[in-house]
Amino acid sequence: MIGLSRSDNSVLSRWWWTVDRWMLLMILALMVLGLWLAMTASPAVAEKLKLDTWHFVKRQGVFLGLSICALLVFSMLSTKQVRRVAVIAFPIALILVVATLFFGDVAKGATRQLRFGGIGLQPSEFLKPFFVVVTAWLLSANLNGVKIPAKQIATGLYIVVIGLLVLQPDFGQSVLISAIWFAQMALAGLPIAGLIVAGSIGLLGLGIAYATVDHVEKRINAFLFPSGQDTYQIDLARDAFGSGGLLGKGPGEGVVKVALPDAHTDFIFAVVGEELGAVAGVMLIFLFAGIVMRGLANLLQEENPFRLLAAAGLIMQFGVQVLINIGVNVNLLPNKGMTLPFISYGGSSMLALAIGMGMVLALTRRNRFIQARQDPVGWKAAE
Repeated sequence: MIGLSRSDNSVLSRWWWTVDRWMLLMILALMVLGLWLAMTASPAVAEKLKLDTWHFVKRQGVFLGLSICALLVFSMLSTKQVRRVAVIAFPIALILVVATLFFGDVAKGATRQLRFGGIGLQPSEFLKPFFVVVTAWLLSANLNGVKIPAKQIATGLYIVVIGLLVLQPDFGQSVLISAIWFAQMALAGLPIAGLIVAGSIGLLGLGIAYATVDHVEKRINAFLFPSGQDTYQIDLARDAFGSGGLLGKGPGEGVVKVALPDAHTDFIFAVVGEELGAVAGVMLIFLFAGIVMRGLANLLQEENPFRLLAAAGLIMQFGVQVLINIGVNVNLLPNKGMTLPFISYGGSSMLALAIGMGMVLALTRRNRFIQARQDPVGWKAAE
């Protein structure tokens, strides 16, 4: 950056020379691409809902600006500051999730949003990154020699979070958080027997949801036994990829966005396939994969348990969410109602993901000014 020399010891200069600029650039590219795709996918949906044609685009633009600011601000935090922000923000997000059960807007049979001055926010989106960091902080305690029941506390928090999400209900987020928590426990050294028990409980929970929750049963049946089931959205998405071919029909020329009710959110990848083609879809997947691989590569030599567990968990949240969304769009997974990171319309999702990836950038920074002393973890002396 012009005007920032390596000898400059200011906060901005230290950030510029230590942050992973390639990863930052890829994330910013996704954000801008998401706004562009909102311009082609959302007007048809807005008109069906009798809203202003650019209603969703305008809102996405506002949240894009906020998300870029959040990404940059969080990427400038130190390791200790990341931990402190998460410890403070996690209980606030938890309280807001509880509040949705009593004061949230009901949409499609679920209460997931709180409305603030006409703007709806989904607290569970913000709960995810802060839960990941708090869990990493707890699990890293034992690895740093602190004698507390870290795994038991982390398990207790997980049960509380999953319980609240099930009450909304939000089974897609529950599956995502369960996968991240399981991976973090494995990285923290949970014995094989413990992992088997945890996995078995997870499968049991999925079976109970299938047996007792009507829409979960319908979605799984529609995936496993599509004959005679309501597969309208999946059929449209599949047809969109087929009609788009390799190069697509051209930006704005697709028709699936007119018929798909969630074309600007859960099924925006189908819009990409129809209008821009399979080649563009694969390139988008490569961009997602590049961010994940870049983030994990930055952790290969990481010796700090907290940074390793927190950054790996946040990267996994990003990557698994991509896999779920694209898997649903191409009919490899049951419909779970999961947004495509930074691409789907959704202010809460974009802002929360920006916070999470900002923390990844912060935790993977390599600062030559403090490298000799090592960045602190929450359980030891601070920088």
